[in-house]
Amino acid sequence: MAIDPSFEQNREKVDEEHGVAVWGPVDPPENLGIRGTHVAVDFDICLADGACLEDCPVDVFEWVDTPGHPESEIKANPTNEDQCIDCMLCVDVCPVDAIDVDPGRAGRI
Repeated sequence: MAIDPSFEQNREKVDEEHGVAVWGPVDPPENLGIRGTHVAVDFDICLADGACLEDCPVDVFEWVDTPGHPESEIKANPTNEDQCIDCMLCVDVCPVDAIDVDPGRAGRI
């Protein structure tokens, strides 16, 4: 199942970690929610294969630890989403469609 592109309407912003919005529900370690707004990563389905980190030309993503999560114990966090140039490479290379980039979404800097 891919990330919900309407997560802003369907989820509640519950926190902020590493300077990035967290959209619930969150119940660690299994449910980690969606991280980011303009560049959003569904931590519940992210496999941490690293393709987004490798392909992003402006280094939007950084690894963060997610110990105990059933998919992977690290995730690609959009820590520098304000640097995003909307090239969509991260969206294209994600094997599980865990990333959504929307230039019109609230939070665009």
